[in-house]
Amino acid sequence: MTFCLDTLVIPPENDEPVKNAVVILHGYGGDGKDISMLTLNWRRFLKNTVFLCPNGHEVCTINPSGYQWFDLSKEDEDYILKKSLEAESVLNEFISEIEIKYKLSKSKIILSGFSQGCMMSINIGVTSKERFNCIIGFSGKIININNLQSRIQNKSKIFLIHGDKDEIVSSNHLLEAKDFFERNKFDVKINLLKDCGHHIPVEASSLALNFMKKNLEI
Repeated sequence: MTFCLDTLVIPPENDEPVKNAVVILHGYGGDGKDISMLTLNWRRFLKNTVFLCPNGHEVCTINPSGYQWFDLSKEDEDYILKKSLEAESVLNEFISEIEIKYKLSKSKIILSGFSQGCMMSINIGVTSKERFNCIIGFSGKIININNLQSRIQNKSKIFLIHGDKDEIVSSNHLLEAKDFFERNKFDVKINLLKDCGHHIPVEASSLALNFMKKNLEI
């Protein structure tokens, strides 16, 4: 089966049967190969899990060697929302393909992402009719709170990790997201990393791994 997005697929070790899937979405200007570095550690501990790292559906506006989920070249909230909703449509098709190929329900799929990929994971994760296993986001934010508020359809578990020295996406957005999800009665956990900028350090990767191990059937 060919996916609608160009995807780096990392199967379970030792040809273990697939019982779970982790979708990892890259940030603005990145690609699936870059973000797949997370799986080097995760794969050893998450048996029966396939990792899928797709490229964004658009070439990045400011970095043609990378990809984007939505255009950030215009500082226009309505435009950004419109483009993010277009990306949601593509990613929902992609997730449906994963469900079919691996015969998995959303309860066996984790959504994860960095920066722009985190934003997309949040939107897709809570607007689906079915709960995902969980959502894990690094260095992201809620794209548009009013829009998301009107579209919530499930209460997937959420874990958000952010660096307190993030120079690209302010860590204030972490607290904003925490407040939003708590007010909407989500099971939400956050971790603010000390002296950390806009990247995923080993500590963040390990925290995410532990959260997945608690939630997945492995």
